[in-house]
Amino acid sequence: MNDSRSPDADFSAVSLDGRYFRFAGSIRSALDPGAFVTLLSDDGTHQLGQVEEARFSIEDGGMQGAGRILGLVSEDGQHLDQRRSRPFGGASVSPADATAVKALYDNPVDVLDIGSYLALADLPAHLLPHRFNRHTFWCGQSGSGKTYALGVVLEQILVRTGLPMVIFDPNADFVRLREANSGAGETDATRALSNRNIRILRPSSPNPDSLRVRFIDLPLRAKAAVMRLHPLNDRDEYNELVHLDEMIGSVEGNDVVSMLRSRGSAAAASLAARIENLGLLDWNVWAQGFEAVTDILDTRPDATVLDLGGFDNPDESLVVAMAVLDDLWAKREQRRPLLIVIDEAHNLGSPDQHSPLHVAVRERLIQIAAEGRKFGLWLLLSTQRPSRIDPSIISQCDNLALMKMTSPLDLSELATIFGFVPSAMLARASRFQQGEALFAGGFTAAPTMVRMGPRLTREGGADVTVPTRSAAD
Repeated sequence: MNDSRSPDADFSAVSLDGRYFRFAGSIRSALDPGAFVTLLSDDGTHQLGQVEEARFSIEDGGMQGAGRILGLVSEDGQHLDQRRSRPFGGASVSPADATAVKALYDNPVDVLDIGSYLALADLPAHLLPHRFNRHTFWCGQSGSGKTYALGVVLEQILVRTGLPMVIFDPNADFVRLREANSGAGETDATRALSNRNIRILRPSSPNPDSLRVRFIDLPLRAKAAVMRLHPLNDRDEYNELVHLDEMIGSVEGNDVVSMLRSRGSAAAASLAARIENLGLLDWNVWAQGFEAVTDILDTRPDATVLDLGGFDNPDESLVVAMAVLDDLWAKREQRRPLLIVIDEAHNLGSPDQHSPLHVAVRERLIQIAAEGRKFGLWLLLSTQRPSRIDPSIISQCDNLALMKMTSPLDLSELATIFGFVPSAMLARASRFQQGEALFAGGFTAAPTMVRMGPRLTREGGADVTVPTRSAAD
C-alpha cells in the first residue's frame, strides 16, 4: 500500500473529529455531492469518505466542501471497518475506486441488487434487506419511474428474503407480479421468483382470488364508518347498531333491511333507510360466500396484491384498506413480520380527507406508523407528493427512496423530515433522469444515488404510448 499522499489528487482535506472532513482544491476534478472519495492521510492511513456538500468559485478556480468519513480501509483495500475512523491534519482526496465502494457491503449475498451506482455504472448498488424492519417513504413525481423502481425492489425482497408483503395497488401496477418479464431470461432470481406464493386479488375475479371483506368481521367502529354514523351526531342510529351488531352481521343481503324494519323503532327504520340510500347492499366488496381477504392474509402468502382500482364505488377500496389494517392491528401481538406496501399512499393517508372511512383508515395508519414497528408491521409508503401524506405518518419513516422531484416545496419538506440526508444530495433529485434515485437511511450503508436495474416481472400499469402514423397515411 502507498504510504504517502496520492500525487494525482487535486484536493486536500482535514478532519478534527474523525467523523467529518473538509476539503479544498482545484475544480479540475469536480466532486459532486454524494461522490465517494478515498482519504489518504500523511501517515498512510486510507479511509473512505462521502462528499455531502461542495461549492466552487469561477473567479479563483477553486472548490471546497465537506463530507462524512465512512470507515477505515484495510491494508489490502478489500474491506472497510465502519466502526473505526481517524482524525487527520492533512490528507489527499481522490475519487474512490469500485473496490473501495464495494467494501461498504460486507456480504453481497445478503443484499438486494437494485441497479448500479450513478458515478460507477459498472458497480452493482444494493439495499440491506434486514433494515426493512423500519418504515420506508418512497416518492417521486409523475414520470420519474417511481412505480417501476418500486417493483424492482419488491421483486428483490421476494427473491432474497422470507418477508411476506401485502401490496395496496390502486392502479393495477403490480397485478402481473407473477408473470416473468420476457427480457429477463432464466436466472437464479427468476427461478426463485417463480416458486413464490403470490396471490393477486381483484374484485372481478372468481373465488378464491376475489377481493372481498366480511361485514360481520369489521369492528363496530369500522361498521359505523361504512354507514357514515357518528356516535353522538347520529346517536339513535348508532345505538341501534350497537345493540343489533351481532344480529346484523348474521343475516344476508336484503335481510338486513327487512330485519331492521321489523324492529318497529324509528331508529331502526332510519338505519334501514341509511343502508338503502348509501347503496351498501349493492357493493361488490362484501364476501357473501367468498373467502375474505383477511383469511387469505392469515395463510401468509409471500405476496398478496390487492387491486383496489377495480371497484365501482371508491368507498369500497377504503373498506378493504380499513378491514385489512384493522385486522393486522388486532392480531399485532402475534408479532408476525409483514411489509405493508401502499402505492399512491395519499389515497389512504391524506390529512385533507374527512369522510368517516378516510378518517378511520388514516388513524389506523398513524397508529401503525407510531407503534407497529415493534410488532413487525412495517410500512412502505409510495406517493408523488409528500405534502399529501399526514406528517405524523411520514415522520415515523427511517428509510427514504427519492426519485426525480422538481418541486422546491416538496424537497424542502423532505429535508426537514429526513434531516439525516445531506441537503445538497436531496437537491440533486431535481436533475435526476427517469429511473434514477437517491436511497438513504437504515437500509443503505451510505446515502446512495442509483440507476435502477431492470424488472424481473411484467409491469402492470405501463404508460400508454401515443399512436403514430406512417408517411403513407
